[in-house]
Amino acid sequence: MSILVNQETRLVVQGLTGNEGRFHTTQMLAYGTNIVAGVTPGRGGEWVLNGKVPVFDSVHMAVDVTGANASIIFVPAPFAADAILEAADASINLIVCITEGIPVQEMLQVRRVIDNQNCCLIGPNSPGIIAPPLTKVGIIPGNITQQGSVGVVSRSGTLTYEVLYILKQAGIGTSTCVGIGGDPIIGTHFNEILSHFEDDSTTEVIVLIGEIGGQDEEKASAFIIDSMTKPVIGFIAGQAAPSDKRMGHAGAIIEGGMGTAKSKIEALKNAGVKIARYPEDIPHLIHSLQSH
Repeated sequence: MSILVNQETRLVVQGLTGNEGRFHTTQMLAYGTNIVAGVTPGRGGEWVLNGKVPVFDSVHMAVDVTGANASIIFVPAPFAADAILEAADASINLIVCITEGIPVQEMLQVRRVIDNQNCCLIGPNSPGIIAPPLTKVGIIPGNITQQGSVGVVSRSGTLTYEVLYILKQAGIGTSTCVGIGGDPIIGTHFNEILSHFEDDSTTEVIVLIGEIGGQDEEKASAFIIDSMTKPVIGFIAGQAAPSDKRMGHAGAIIEGGMGTAKSKIEALKNAGVKIARYPEDIPHLIHSLQSH
């Protein structure tokens, strides 16, 4: 098993015919993801990637014909909010948005709609989800991870890749890895993913990768105290970041002394989370938990 995605996932790619959409769809197909359709307005009726994937003019049409139940969005920022809303309107259960830099005002409108519908939005500015060995919905390289029992949830894209590779080098596999996204307004936060991992029988340990800015990690700490029975290991990026500068992407903004690495680490430690000072420390912490 895994969380959010599995072999029952029937994926539609919004923006398939663009350069990024086409490249990453090829990678997802090669990994084993069940991609049933693409959507590009005005290109309906075409077949792409050597005739493997049909293209539709709308998500509604793709869902009606193929039974798609998940969407991934490779649509430029000016149009990405509308793409999310289109997928939600077509009753897609899982929406993964890779696009970064969607205007905050537009994402606030998206959240108002999403929060009242039965769908899960991952992102925007997310690297996606990977559940080794057969399903990935996103841009996480398939060769840097392997199947296992460690769940990974992260705000950072490239740091996610680093941690997955470090785990693989140590012989540790993952059940599912979810990149929740680094923009200021995102659809799904740490708490929701932690809850999924808590309920997943194949996940034994969770690695939470946070960073400076916002209060997501502090909220996750409270959730861990109240609702988690599985052990959690944490790493917070930006411990050496100067307090008067924005580091990384748009979500990594420290305001009014809130959102510092120190405050996040203290909150997680108070919740019983084992904190890695460096990503390379994570395998050792996992082994120490599994030996008890």
